[in-house]
Amino acid sequence: MSKSRGRGLQAGVLGLFDTVVMAVAGSAPAYSLAATTAVLVSVVGVASPAALLYCAIPMLGIALAFGHLGRIDVNAGASYSWVGRTLHPFLGFISGWALVVSATIFMVAGSLPAGAMTLALFDEDLAHRTGAATAVGALWFLVMLAVVLGGARLTVRAQLLMSGVELVVLVLFVGLALFHSGGARAFDWSWLGFGHFDGVSGFAAGALVAAFCYWGWDVTGNLSEETRDSRRTTGRAALIGIVIVFLLYEAFTIAVNVILTPRQIQESGADVLAVLGEELWPGWGGRLLMLAVMLSTVATLETTLIQVTRSLFAMGRDRTMPSALGRVHRRWNTPWVAITVVGTVALAMFLAAGTLGSVGDILTEAIRAMGLQIAVYYGLAGIAVVVAYRGVLLSSPKRFLLGGVWPLFGSLFMFWILVESLGELSGASIAIGAGGLALGLVPMFWYRGSDYYRPARLDAARVIATEYVPDRRAAEAARVHEGLPTDF
Repeated sequence: MSKSRGRGLQAGVLGLFDTVVMAVAGSAPAYSLAATTAVLVSVVGVASPAALLYCAIPMLGIALAFGHLGRIDVNAGASYSWVGRTLHPFLGFISGWALVVSATIFMVAGSLPAGAMTLALFDEDLAHRTGAATAVGALWFLVMLAVVLGGARLTVRAQLLMSGVELVVLVLFVGLALFHSGGARAFDWSWLGFGHFDGVSGFAAGALVAAFCYWGWDVTGNLSEETRDSRRTTGRAALIGIVIVFLLYEAFTIAVNVILTPRQIQESGADVLAVLGEELWPGWGGRLLMLAVMLSTVATLETTLIQVTRSLFAMGRDRTMPSALGRVHRRWNTPWVAITVVGTVALAMFLAAGTLGSVGDILTEAIRAMGLQIAVYYGLAGIAVVVAYRGVLLSSPKRFLLGGVWPLFGSLFMFWILVESLGELSGASIAIGAGGLALGLVPMFWYRGSDYYRPARLDAARVIATEYVPDRRAAEAARVHEGLPTDF
């Protein structure tokens, strides 16, 4: 076991409440509702609440997998470390690389609508100009880049402001929907059953859309080295975050189906929340919900930056990527090299995206491509926890269910989504998704001499808990993790 110590991330900055905020912000409830509600309703109709419900169940299984794995291996790389130490280092690297690629794509895909929605608050015509939306989106991205560079404490304060306003607005409109009279149709409890799906293929189509809504809560795993009592906190925060966004998704999806006509939903597209807002509060409702969507989009840019930069930091620390990525800023305790690299790559992608087409076209292709990569690293984590806990799964019914059966079910569901999606995606989306994963083979074989590829196996039955204690006297030039001893 190597106990080389140096400057690392700042420990103990985030508590349970802070981490729950990050989990909710990572899933971006207002943005996800705006981006997917119209699509989900067009695919499965009034079965959209059921699609969200039955996708939440396996997603909770993946969250349980992350929580259990985080108890025995606190690592900013999250699934990159866990999968590598249980299944195979190559699979671990691909798992981490899948997150890096999907998060990088999303930073562009998310920044564009953030720019468009900011402009829409002032001028609807400007919002449809890709160049203007790209410029404003890039500005938002740079602001979030500076916040993330400033450290975890500044990051969570920004999140409290943005996500706080977003959630207040969303809860306000849930209340308005409950007391709204009239509408297109009456609610029926059958909407939460399987009866409205068009067979297995119809359910699969709905699940493909619903799965994207929940993505992002796993930022808690990447923040584990900066969280107090992280062996328990990160897993609990992920579960609480998923439950919160699930309730919001169900409330708004049911409200859309009850209040708006199918024609209104189809014609509104990504503006469905604005249309709903106008129905609930004429004059102000649409603008307030548009503000919530904009804040949600900017907030999730921040959490996505956290995920990709912490993952690259862990890779640089393990020498599976250039070791400079593992360097930490002396004052802010943030991986400043990784943040700089990600910012440079993303800005280059902004310039390319501005020449490709409309904001809607770019967003659609990017989201579809990301689905492949998300399914890969979620699915691998679900299998990894079963392998890591195999020696203790039968010690109690609770552990067997929560640490074995449920995560494994979530993993199989993710891989099922992966297979089903291949027949639904365009050639461009498959090329982006699969091609992005294939690029990971280059650094994987280039740095195959790293100790990461000769890991100590992760076994819950013989793990000894180790407290994370920062070394304030670490050498300035050190590039490895300062606190928890690594097992590589």
